[in-house]
Amino acid sequence: MRALVVEDEVELAQFLERLLLKIGIVSDTAMTGGEAVDLARSAAYNIAILDRRLPDGDGLGAIAQLRQQTPDLPILMLTALDDVVSRIEGLDAGADDYLTKPFDSGELVARMRALLRRPGLEPELAISVGQIVLNTRDRSFQVHGEPLVLAARELNLLEALVRRANRVVTRTNLVEAVYEVGAEVFPNALDANVSRLRARLRELGADVELTAVRGVGYMLTGAT
Repeated sequence: MRALVVEDEVELAQFLERLLLKIGIVSDTAMTGGEAVDLARSAAYNIAILDRRLPDGDGLGAIAQLRQQTPDLPILMLTALDDVVSRIEGLDAGADDYLTKPFDSGELVARMRALLRRPGLEPELAISVGQIVLNTRDRSFQVHGEPLVLAARELNLLEALVRRANRVVTRTNLVEAVYEVGAEVFPNALDANVSRLRARLRELGADVELTAVRGVGYMLTGAT
């Protein structure tokens, strides 16, 4: 699944990206309403999380444009404007739900799940990259139709990469996805996990490329 996050506060946008990734949702971030509309023209999203106060104007205008392009897109407005009038304006403009800042992460996730349970918005159950297929319901993998057996950390790593296939996944996001909270992570531990995973996928003929992006992270793509 993929979310469109429209938020100009960098730290909050990064927090939302990490939060969504933990529940299996990859995200694209737009800093302005105009950028959000442009992203929605070029990619399909399952849900949008949108701030109201944006550098290029009121987020209500962005909602109207997003609604024109994708009428069924669930939109959750996340904003510091907590008065009743602002809430009514947001919902009347086309938002499906309205949550005020500061917010509880659990409540945000619960509200998103409620929106995604609407008829016709069930999440995709399988994600394919090359010969790899991820069953998102039970988090199992197959390669060439056969079950893929890996150590737990390599499985976590592969899941994070498959869910964001064809995009760079930062080292920070990968560390958070692979290692248990509180685990001691040595400087080259992630690279070692990547190396083992890459070797295993090559051995199985998975038809993927696992590429390092220096200073940033890693990217998984289908072999060309």
